[in-house]
Amino acid sequence: MKCNGVKPILRMFDYEKAVEFYVDWLGFTIDWEHRFEDNTPTYMQISLDGIELHLSEHHGDCAPSAHIHIDCTGLKEFHKQIIDKKYKYNRPGLERTFYGSWAVTVNDPFFNKINFNQPLDASEIEA
Repeated sequence: MKCNGVKPILRMFDYEKAVEFYVDWLGFTIDWEHRFEDNTPTYMQISLDGIELHLSEHHGDCAPSAHIHIDCTGLKEFHKQIIDKKYKYNRPGLERTFYGSWAVTVNDPFFNKINFNQPLDASEIEA
């Protein structure tokens, strides 16, 4: 077997809040959206620098309170970008973890947690 990627499905309850958090604050792009008809739940894919997430308002797709771990590079710059936006509901820190990485953890409005991680470089390991 060879897998080509993973696309976590996260529960959302409010389309506008999801766009405010994921698109306006974190910088994701909406790739596509689907509704069976007007006034029905939205299912959508968003992406950011190789990360693809699915967000669903559908009752049976998933439960809130997911926790996903994303490996990345350029985390310090990403952290500065989101902090500079002064988002009212979330101001995450840049933390050095016990497992040898930098981490920025954000909590979305629907109780999902996203942990962005970047391994320490050689000079930081000894510091």
